[in-house]
Amino acid sequence: MTFALSTGEPHRPLIAGVDNAHLAATILRVSMGILFLAHALLKIVVFTPAGAAGFFASLGFPAALAYIVIAAELLGGIALILGVWTRWVSLALLPILLGSIYAPHWAAGFFFSNEGGGWEFPAFWAITLIVQALLGDGAFALRRKRD
Repeated sequence: MTFALSTGEPHRPLIAGVDNAHLAATILRVSMGILFLAHALLKIVVFTPAGAAGFFASLGFPAALAYIVIAAELLGGIALILGVWTRWVSLALLPILLGSIYAPHWAAGFFFSNEGGGWEFPAFWAITLIVQALLGDGAFALRRKRD
């Protein structure tokens, strides 16, 4: 059985010369890049790297992992915004979100509005990373791989 998802009319691009699917991939890529930069800056400016390391250690992770996560969020965020190695960067950032589901968010339950923040948001973010890896660079990427 097949399903028709189109009325037969061509989709009009929102930006001339840019396919809407590529534009959607770009919006997702840049949005996630900004979120990763925000989380890295939160750890650097508000919590401080030493504070983040202490928090990671309190969760049972090696304290040094905090510095790796900060670097990954910072460099990965920049790479996503610029559109550099988008598929690989998306997959490389996935363990950070999976780790945040495991600790500390899992114990708080599903809903992110729960005390301690549940794992709803990190799970959704992990899924968006997988979607980005499947979609690729989108438009306006420095290293856009042409279809």
